[in-house]
Formats: sequence, C-alpha cells, structure tokens
Amino acid sequence: MATVIQISDIAAYDGQDVTVRGWLYNRTDKGRLQFLLVRDGTGVVQCVAFKKELPENVFELAQSLTQESSLIITGTVRADERAPGQPGGFEIGIKDIQLVQLAGEFPIQPKEHGIEFLMDNRHLWLRSSRQWAILRIRATIINTIRNWLDDHGYLLVDTPIISPAAGENTTTLFEIDYFGESAFLAQTGQLYNEANMGAFGKVYCFGPTFRAEKSKTRRHLMEFWMVEPEMAYFSLEDLMAMEEQFVSAIVQAVLQKHRPELAILERDTTHLENIKPPFPRISYDEAVERVKKAYAETDDAEKKADLAIEWGTDFGAAHETSIAEMFDRPVFVYHYPTAVKAFYMQPVDGRPEVCRSVDLLAPEGYGEITGGSERIFDPALLDKRIAEIGINPASYAWYLDLRKYGSVPHAGFGLGVERTVAWICGLPHIRETIPYARMLNRLYP
Repeated sequence: MATVIQISDIAAYDGQDVTVRGWLYNRTDKGRLQFLLVRDGTGVVQCVAFKKELPENVFELAQSLTQESSLIITGTVRADERAPGQPGGFEIGIKDIQLVQLAGEFPIQPKEHGIEFLMDNRHLWLRSSRQWAILRIRATIINTIRNWLDDHGYLLVDTPIISPAAGENTTTLFEIDYFGESAFLAQTGQLYNEANMGAFGKVYCFGPTFRAEKSKTRRHLMEFWMVEPEMAYFSLEDLMAMEEQFVSAIVQAVLQKHRPELAILERDTTHLENIKPPFPRISYDEAVERVKKAYAETDDAEKKADLAIEWGTDFGAAHETSIAEMFDRPVFVYHYPTAVKAFYMQPVDGRPEVCRSVDLLAPEGYGEITGGSERIFDPALLDKRIAEIGINPASYAWYLDLRKYGSVPHAGFGLGVERTVAWICGLPHIRETIPYARMLNRLYP
C-alpha cells in the first residue's frame, strides 16, 4: 500500500510507491506523455503519466485535467535531476489518479495579468509559486521573531486592539462606535506594553495595528502586523544592541531555511548575507548633512526635489533611501527632533529639541523597518509634554499612573512585519507581503 506523503518530504521516498494529495498547478501535453505539476501546499512535484503504462481511463483522465483541479495521485518516486518542482530532483511515475474535483477555467493563467486584476483575485493568486514563496518566508519571519524573543527572556503579553485613546498620531486613527462612546483601532500596543513591562521586566506584544494614513506609497498599509518589545532599565544604546542581534537573527533564519523560495523570487541575496552585527550608527544631525551633500551632488532635478531637507524635518522615503545607500547593511539613525516624534520619547539631556529615539533603515530603498526610543519615565516631564502637545490628560490617566509607582528608565521599539518581508524578499510593493492587503483603495477581498 502506498504511503501518503507531503511533497516536501519526497526525497526520503526514492524508489517507493507514494500517494500525494493536492491540486494541478500546470499540465504539459506531450501526446503519449502527460506531465502534471502537482502542488500540495508544501511543495510542487512533477508527475508523469505514460500512456502504455496506464489503464486507458486513467490516461484519459490525465489528459482532461484542468488547472487547479483537485486530485490524488499514486505512483513511484524516482530521482531525476532534470525534474522541476520544489524540491526539485524527483518526480512521480503515475500508477493511478483519483479526481476529487475538475476545476472550472481558472481566472489566473500562466501569462501576464494587471495588478488590480490579481488583487481582485487575491484569494486565488495566493496559489501561485511567487505568493507561496513570499508567505512561507513571512511565516518563518514571524516564527523567528517569537522564538528569538521567547529564548531571550521576553514574555508575550497581549494588548488591546480597541483603544480609548491615540497611541501616536491622532490624525491617523480609525474611529469606531463603542456603545455610544468613541474608541479607536489600535495604532500600537506600546502604551499598554509599558504597563506590562512594569510587571514582567521584558515583554513584547505581537498583533495587527491600524493606521488611517491616506497614502498610496509602496510602503504603506492600513492594517499591518507589528511586534513591539519593551524593556525595563534599557538605554537607547542597549536598545540598538538588542535590535541588531534580533534583526540579524531574522535574516539569517530566512537564508538558512528558504534559499529555494528566494530563488523563486529571483532575490539577489548578496546584501542579506552581510546582515550581521554591528550595524552602523549615525545621528539625525549627521544624516541631514549627508542628505544635503547628496542633494548638492546630484544634477537630477526630480531627485533634488525629493532630497530637499532642512533640519527639523522628518525623513521621507527618498531621504531614507539616500541614507541607507551609503551603507552595506541596515543603519541606525538616532536622536530625531522631538517635534516629529511621539510625546512619550525621552529628550536628550541639554538638548530638549531632540529625543532619545532611533529608527533602523534597511538598505536597497526599503527604509524604516523599526522605530523606537527611550521613554519618558519622570512623571513631571511627561505631564509637561502632554500639556505642550495639548492632548487630554484624562485620556491617559492610567498611563500617567505608571510613573507614580516604581517608574524606571525603559525603552522599546516596533518592527513592522510587512516591511521586513518586503525587504528580505526584495519586493517592489508591500501589498504582496500579507495575505489580504488593506490599502487606501483596497478592501476586497
């Protein structure tokens, strides 16, 4: 009796009869030979139907199969270095085919389709080898994030998705009616994370976050996933040291496990191979001067317009790209202007106009993948910052409470999963990094 296997395990069954259960990815008709590429979610294998070796009804079935038909194939595994698939090098000589369902004409054919058509059919586009590769890499990134943090003494503590107040920018909130009261979808779990940090020392939350940014750039989603560690008694320097270890571990895990998937994506891994500590560190002041120099040195009018900057301005995509291009690995930019960062970030001693904040910029034009800071831990200073900004202290009463009972220096950051996936996979747009993207013009499917 044939053993039921997953395609990913096929190398262990060379010379044996096996059964695979999956879907027809593609069929090549060579008359007396039918080459069926079958996928089961773990991989793709070539299955060969040879007319003279099969009952007539089985061969006729092989000839009639349509793309994405669901089927069960039994046959003998044989090594063939020419055989396509993932993993390649093995194929199955078919002995029997059971049809589960003959699929109708599949909307996505092996040809070029417009991106809006593919996004409208995202529920089916996920079956393509490219999307399969991206989402497998995404799963490993998420798994590595959790395992690394768990193994380094961090406790996962969940934070609310429905929040009574803004976590960061009040202009990018999704407001909802909470039984007659205004509430908001969480922009961040960070404020609650600070409360959790006071109980457990080193914590993280991991979940969906929501930003109502009216942006159509290749780097923005309305709904995305973010991991946010928070650590008691951490300085900004401690934070950067931890981040470079953390991010390096994520990249190296993908390189170790997903070379075939990166090959499907045609990803040049040269830059990724170099992602190891230490990462370079430059101040915001130095970064501005570097951008100004790049501005002065270019003759491209459009590039000049994008690179124009004055001290005190937050970086845009062109600025971040310009800075990152100057280094061979991610670069930390620290001590941003206080005015462009969140109210809870600790000011630099003697320079209240800048704060103890840091962003990590990925190379190759992918920009910010983490943003973090030391947090204000002095209650009087936090009260002052809230008053300066003009937000209602009553909305943050519980948060202010944290500074009354054993307040300590602490720091944390957020890492966006989708931007990290886009960078590691080398994708031109963030929409392919999540199964179902929510963008300014995209709510379906």
